[in-house]
Amino acid sequence: MLKIVMRLLLRLVFRVEVEGTIEKHDRLLIIANHVSFLDGVLLGAFLPVDPYWLVNTEIAAQPFFKFLLKFVNHMTLDPANPFAIKQAMALIDSGKPVGIFPEGRITVTAHLMKIYEGTAFMAAKTGASVVTVHIQKAVHVDWASRMEKHEFPGSPFPKIKLTIHPAHKIEVPSDVTAKERRRIAGDRMRRMMQEMVVKDRKRASLFEHFVDTYDLFGPDRYMIEDVRPAHDTYGTVMKASLALGRLISKISAEKEVVGVLLPNAGPALYTCLGMWAFNRVPAMINYTAGLDGMQSAIRASKIKTILTSQKFLDKAPFGKLIPQLKDVQIVYLEDLRPKLTLGDKLWLILRALRNPRAVMRPGKPDDPAVVLFTSGSEGKPKGVVLSHDALYTNVMQLHAVIDVQPKDKFLSSMPLFHAFGIMGGFLLPLLTGSRIYLYPSPLHYRVIPEIAYDRNCTILFATNTFLANYAKRANSYDFRSIRYVVSGAEKLTDEVRRLYSDKFGVRILEAYGATECSPGVSANTPLANKTGTVGQILPGMEYKLETVPGIDTGALLHVKGPNVMLGYWKESNPGVLEPPSSTFGPGWYPTGDIVEIDSDGFLKIVGRVKRFAKVAGEMVSLELVEKLAEFASPKLAHASSTKPDAKRGEMIVLVTQDKNLKRDALMAAARDLGAPELAIPKQIIYVDKVPLLGSGKKDYPAVKQIVEKAAQQTAAVDA
Repeated sequence: MLKIVMRLLLRLVFRVEVEGTIEKHDRLLIIANHVSFLDGVLLGAFLPVDPYWLVNTEIAAQPFFKFLLKFVNHMTLDPANPFAIKQAMALIDSGKPVGIFPEGRITVTAHLMKIYEGTAFMAAKTGASVVTVHIQKAVHVDWASRMEKHEFPGSPFPKIKLTIHPAHKIEVPSDVTAKERRRIAGDRMRRMMQEMVVKDRKRASLFEHFVDTYDLFGPDRYMIEDVRPAHDTYGTVMKASLALGRLISKISAEKEVVGVLLPNAGPALYTCLGMWAFNRVPAMINYTAGLDGMQSAIRASKIKTILTSQKFLDKAPFGKLIPQLKDVQIVYLEDLRPKLTLGDKLWLILRALRNPRAVMRPGKPDDPAVVLFTSGSEGKPKGVVLSHDALYTNVMQLHAVIDVQPKDKFLSSMPLFHAFGIMGGFLLPLLTGSRIYLYPSPLHYRVIPEIAYDRNCTILFATNTFLANYAKRANSYDFRSIRYVVSGAEKLTDEVRRLYSDKFGVRILEAYGATECSPGVSANTPLANKTGTVGQILPGMEYKLETVPGIDTGALLHVKGPNVMLGYWKESNPGVLEPPSSTFGPGWYPTGDIVEIDSDGFLKIVGRVKRFAKVAGEMVSLELVEKLAEFASPKLAHASSTKPDAKRGEMIVLVTQDKNLKRDALMAAARDLGAPELAIPKQIIYVDKVPLLGSGKKDYPAVKQIVEKAAQQTAAVDA
């Protein structure tokens, strides 16, 4: 009777929704995330079974919980008692369902906390079927959670949802020590709980997700700073986005692809949000790609209109190129503003801002949301078409493994035309309630550290190249407020890793991704980090490995998941979507990367398929060649390429900024690292600067041109 009364009361007050059920199992362990003091009451009232709850003895002794526990089956556990787990295991073996919060405490981050290995080992040892229950929105009950009230949004009675997931068993190898079995079991239980966060995401358009965040945090919370200067609130963002969206809808059709050529500043974000509100698809133009690269992007995506800023083009070195673009209309934001009529303003004030959901016309979750263009580092750029759900899935995947919080402030200088920039510097903070400082260029190496210091930024996303340059010019106190530095887009060198640890006391979390995956594929996290790897595959993704003939170390990585692109738009077949496909079938995306994956699921990048040279019949990784150069000369940049060799098929050539680097130093590095002699380049070319793309990655086509030019000059001299 008490359970029925509690269920009715909770449904009335919190409008509790329950999805899923629990099937009968011989041995059953129920686990749930722990977000509030209400959790036990919610599960006790709504679970279709009555488990024995395992409760910490200290918690059970508190008067409030002591009273509640009188009405439920429970067993107290003393964590200091080594026999406590055995008692719980005996309960499971007897066939009685058991429930526990494996985090052991209520979250103070709104994310999953650490998982106690004892709970997972108990499940593995007994062979219990493990049912995960996801408690959503209870963390926002302001009087029952442990979140900081001044930063985290709360209300007395938010709507709460419980999602019960199908049972899974935790299996661990038997040929390892008991300590290892506990660790492996704990890691697998953590993965199960992270997977449920991704599976339970809301499927909607990006603008709908933005409106949800706006409703949660309210219009007065400030969100964006940039160099205008500006301190824009959620209300300002909503107002600007709806106004821009209405204006853009007058010059474009629904579902039309519209080019966006804007710097990292508030208006770029508001333009994208406005387009999503009215079902237009922004194509982010890479303005560092040169005239041919931009023209190729326009043709591939059948872009008719490009939105840009006259002020931006006046200051940008490429500004004079834009009027030379063919078959496209250039529209300046400065010219759009005067076209906001009185009717538009009344619509905005009296209707749109009062109820954004009533006026928006967003696309469906699986519709194209944005087009990004591959860097062309290994060929002609392609348009990567990403859906609303793919991008939001990646937000939730990252949210599940890294505790991004509303009190965080992202320092975003990576360009929005780069997947790393649009995810790490825009969508992730925007949709999780974090603040953003936008800076227009990652190349201002002295300015970025100063901004981090002056604006108390806590999260920085950047490439290895940029991080190295920031560290050279930064004061050791500039990154005092930084919680996380996330490195991606290129390999993180040991030198940069050590520099940030020694100089700033900051651990760099190396991640890995591809534009085609929105872009996150794997990441090291505070809960699972292994130096020298790019972390574990993100929850919600599958992977398979394909052996590549001639490559003995590693295999080609193929991935599949809801964050993978809809497909490519290519210049050879404009506007026609080519879905991802691999040898494993439709939906699988071949990353082109050769990887090794250890027993704990951590990825190590060996190299790219296209970044191998065939020397004397042997496959040699050009990544290894660069690693030798970095080992011998860690402070300067190096890049490797190949040229034809009549005797050995291909010759490896090193392009370096270190004019003192000789082959004997590379041979010594090869001996120290245990690398084969074939990996030592036969030719070294010295340059003032190794070519880079706008993202900070090495521009290998430009490196190839340097090698070819040197070969032509040598041939001319010989002639």
